Amino acid sequence: MDDQRITTQLMFEGNAEAAMSFYVGLFPDGEILSVQRYGPGDPGPEGTIKHAAFTLAGQRIQCIDSPASHAFGFTPAMSLFVQCATNEELEYLYNALIEGGQALMPLDEYPFSTRYGWVNDRFGVSWQLNYGEVR
Repeated sequence: MDDQRITTQLMFEGNAEAAMSFYVGLFPDGEILSVQRYGPGDPGPEGTIKHAAFTLAGQRIQCIDSPASHAFGFTPAMSLFVQCATNEELEYLYNALIEGGQALMPLDEYPFSTRYGWVNDRFGVSWQLNYGEVR
């Protein structure tokens, strides 16, 4: 077990694997660590994600496909904040995450940051992307 005690867990309804694969592909060091699938007789649809773990930029994240349908989804009140090393990385991530998603704050300079953007991706997960100094 690693030393990270608090881990973000993302709950999807059938597209956890697609989201996890997309996110791991965005970050050069992204890696899928483990995948457990629902099998015959399990509460979730067979083959969907019962539990999976992956890393992005050294941070462990978990995801599941909920076997129960629910009336809520992700909210921008909780988001993944990425401090980008370069403006090129910021633009790459923003453009990839905005595809099929929604801009909450377009890439721009803001009173609190020299270059920042905030998006909900096509899976509904909220991402804040920053390059430069946070003021």
